[in-house]
Order: sequence, then structure tokens, then C-alpha cells
Amino acid sequence: MTTPPPAAGNLPLPRWAYVPGESEKSSADYETLGRITILVPARFGGYVPARHPALRYGLALNDRGYFWESQEILEAVWAAAPQGGRERILLRACILIATANLRLRMQKPHVTVRLLGEALGELEALGLRSTGGDGFADCFPVAALAAVIKAKLAQPQLGKADGVAFAAAGRT
Repeated sequence: MTTPPPAAGNLPLPRWAYVPGESEKSSADYETLGRITILVPARFGGYVPARHPALRYGLALNDRGYFWESQEILEAVWAAAPQGGRERILLRACILIATANLRLRMQKPHVTVRLLGEALGELEALGLRSTGGDGFADCFPVAALAAVIKAKLAQPQLGKADGVAFAAAGRT
């Protein structure tokens, strides 16, 4: 019998939020991130479980302002997700959102708008795929997240406080 992985709520936050070119620290808190990425299997079988601790941790990092760290964890989960699966599409959208939030913090609103547009495109593509399972993409409020992104993109100008939180879509 194997021990289940710890819940995302029990996992330590990085000691600092890394912002390339701006952080006082010269690199990210790889030690903390490494303790999370080892929870990701080499391959998920069939789908990515919605309650997988690394996935939930990656989403929570974004909502707490650890955007670079969020994209790193979500990319690890994406790499293990089944090829051609719905989770890969949703994870790509989530990675784009975390990256957009990081660029917004770096005061690059035009890049942010482009990345959010790409994320919206991924969410729309996901909506065209069939549903009906226990995976992350089956449980996530995709339409609500798309609505949040559309509202952000409708603003005349985005500022540092205008990032997209996954919790804003009614999740986490």
C-alpha cells in the first residue's frame, strides 16, 4: 500500500515570489518547488485528477501571487498529462494565465493581453471537446474562467492588480 500524497494546503509556500529581473533573490526557490514536483508522476493514467496536490498547489500559487512558481508547477503537471487529453488544453490555458499575471507584475500589459487572449482561445477549444469524467478539465468551471478573462480584456488598460485568479472562477 502506498501513502497518499499530502494535500495542497499542507505544502509549504515558496520563501519568496520570483520575478525575473526584479527579485532581490537571483533565482527562484527551487528547493521548495522541488518538493512539490516530485509529487507529479511520470505520466498520469487517463486523466489528471482534479484533486492532485501538485495541481491544486500550482493553482493556489497563482492566486497568492507566486506566478512564476505557479507556471513551473503547472508545466510539470502538463508534461505528465495524457497526450491529446482535455487536461492538457486546460493546463496550457492555466500556464498562459500564470505567465500573463507575471508579465502584468513586470508592467508589460501588451504581452499580458496577448497571453490572456491565447488562454481564452484554449478555453474555447476545450469547450468544443466532449466531457464526462473525473479529470481536472471535467470539474473546472471553464466558462466562468473564460468570463473572467473576457472582463479583464474588456478593460481599457490593465494594471498590476488586474491579474486573473483561478478562485475568481469559483474554484479552489
